[in-house]
Amino acid sequence: MVDQSIVKEWIAKGEEDYSFARANLEEGKNFFAQICFHFQQAAEKYLKAFIIASDLEFRRVHDLGLLLKVCSAKDTSFEDLKETCEFLSAFYIEARYPVHWPTNFSSQEAQKALKAAAKCLILLEPASGVEPPTC
Repeated sequence: MVDQSIVKEWIAKGEEDYSFARANLEEGKNFFAQICFHFQQAAEKYLKAFIIASDLEFRRVHDLGLLLKVCSAKDTSFEDLKETCEFLSAFYIEARYPVHWPTNFSSQEAQKALKAAAKCLILLEPASGVEPPTC
């Protein structure tokens, strides 16, 4: 049986990342790379919460595409997040390390990342049976 308190912990950690990024974005902070990274982290934690809630194989990875495949094996509605997860995945590396390709960290990109992370949260609620905190 799944320990719902662990699922709630993962959702709460995702909520922290989401709220932190959203607050900085709303305050007009120009830390767009970091804001996008935290939206990626929120989505990752929401997907992991679903994996735990569904008693699926938990893997310590940061690849949203791989996590999405695990979730989709249980609930095919997660397949709707494929483009969303592809978009957010870039922020895991590009926002944290020097890269030798063009990046686009802007207010508009951060707004898109906010909406993408919110999509993951919206899908999590009915799929996991655990009501997430309000974002």
